[in-house]
Amino acid sequence: MTISARNGISTSIDPVPAAWDPAAILARQRERESSARTYARTLPIVPVRADGATVVGADGRRYLDCLSGAGTLALGHNHPDVVQAITAALASGAPLHTLDLATPEKDAFTEELRACLPPGLGSDVKLHFCGPSGADAVEAAIKLAQTATGNQTMLAFTGGYHGMTAGALAVTGNVAVKNPLPATASVVRLPFPHPYRCPFGVGSAPGRAAGPDGAELSIRYIERLLDDPLGGVTDPAGLIVEVVQGEGGVVAAPDGWLRAIREITRRRGIPLILDEVQTGVGRTGRFWAAQHSGITPDILVMSKAIGGGLPMAVIAYRAELDVWTPGAHTGTFRGNQLAMVAGRATLRRVRQDGLDDRAARLGSRLLVGLEALARDRPHVGHVRGRGLMLGAELVDPTMAADAVGAHPADPRLAALVRAECLRRGLIIELGGRHGAVIRLLPPLIIGEEEIERVLAILADATDAAVRRLTATGHPTT
Repeated sequence: MTISARNGISTSIDPVPAAWDPAAILARQRERESSARTYARTLPIVPVRADGATVVGADGRRYLDCLSGAGTLALGHNHPDVVQAITAALASGAPLHTLDLATPEKDAFTEELRACLPPGLGSDVKLHFCGPSGADAVEAAIKLAQTATGNQTMLAFTGGYHGMTAGALAVTGNVAVKNPLPATASVVRLPFPHPYRCPFGVGSAPGRAAGPDGAELSIRYIERLLDDPLGGVTDPAGLIVEVVQGEGGVVAAPDGWLRAIREITRRRGIPLILDEVQTGVGRTGRFWAAQHSGITPDILVMSKAIGGGLPMAVIAYRAELDVWTPGAHTGTFRGNQLAMVAGRATLRRVRQDGLDDRAARLGSRLLVGLEALARDRPHVGHVRGRGLMLGAELVDPTMAADAVGAHPADPRLAALVRAECLRRGLIIELGGRHGAVIRLLPPLIIGEEEIERVLAILADATDAAVRRLTATGHPTT
C-alpha cells in the first residue's frame, strides 16, 4: 500500500490488480464509443485509483493530475470530507433521486451555497437547480434572461465557451415550455480583450506608440454598437461572459474592463450573466473570479466544483428576475442528493480552510515558474491566468510575429508537449485558438513539492517536444 499525505491527512492508494489489461480496455473503448470522444484520444490511460492530485493507471503508473476533471475536483480525488459525506448519505437510506423536492440534504447544501455567494446578489437571491452539466445551467440562465426581459438577442464574446447543447428545446413539442420565446437566441459576438492576440491588433510590442489598449477599445466598440440605431443589434436579453476564458485559452478579463461591462449592462437594463462554471469555488484565487473586480452579476452560472466531483448545476439570480411560472424550466436530475452532500462538503472545506487564498499563493508560484520557463524557451510565447487556472501558449518563433509581437500558434508542438508530459507522469490538457495553449487546472490542495514537479516535467517535456520537431524537420529554434 502506498501512503500519501494531503493537507496533513494520511490517505492510501491500494495496489492495482494485475488482472486489469489497460490495452484491452482501451481497445474496447475505441470499438464501442463514439468518434466524438476527446480526452480518451489524447490521454490514453485507464485510471483505476486516485488520491488528491495523484491518479494511478491500470498499468500501475502514477500521474500528477493537472486537469482535475476539467476543474471539477477542487479538493482533488477522493478527499476524505467528500468520501465521508457520500458514504454517510448512502448509509442513511436517504433517497438518491428526488427531482426538485425538498430534502434535508438539499436544504443543507442550499444554506452552504448561499453563505458562499457574492453578497451583492442580495439576501433574497433565488436559486434554480438545473440538469447535471454547466451547459444546462447556461441554457437556464439564457432562458431566464429572455423570459424576464421579453427579448431574444444574447450578447456573447469571441473566445467564449459555454457548453455544447443545441436544439433540445427546438425539437420539444410541449408548447407551454417553448412560449413565449423562440427556442434559440440570436447571438451578437463582441470582442473579448486578449493580452497576446488582441482582436484589435494593439498591444505593447517594442517601439510601438502608446495608445488605447485592447480592453479600452473593446468597451468603446461595445458602447457604440449598442447605442447605434443602425448597428443591427436588437434589444438584448442578456450579456454572458466568462471572467476567465478556460477553453478559449486561459484568458482573464481585466478587472477594469469587467467593471465597465457591469456599468454598460446596468445603465441599459441588460442582465449580466457570469459563467463561473470553471472559475468558481476558489479556482482563481477568490471564491468567485468576479470578486477580483468587485462586480456582482444579475445571474451567476455554477457547475463543476460545486458538486464535489459529482454532476450538478445551479444558477443564482436576483429575486426581481424570478418571473418563471411553475414548470417553465425543469430537468429530471435536478435532485442529485449525492452531488449535494459532496458539494456541501467541498464548499465548506474551501471556505473554512481558505483554499481560495491558497490557490492564489500557489498559483503565483506556478505562474512565476512558467514565466521563468518561457524566458529560456522562445517557443513558449505567452503565459497567463489567475490562481490555479493557468495557461502557456506555444508558438513557432521562426515564423514572423504580428504587430504586437505574437508569433503564430503551434498546435503540433502543443500536442507533442502534452504527450511528453503524459510519458513523464503529468496530465495536462490543451485549449485556446488552434489548441496551442497548455492548460493547468490542478486541485486546490496540490502541494508545493508537486508544483515544483509540474514545472520540472513541463520544462523537460517542452524541450523533448522541440527536439522531436527538429528531428522531423519542423522549423523551430
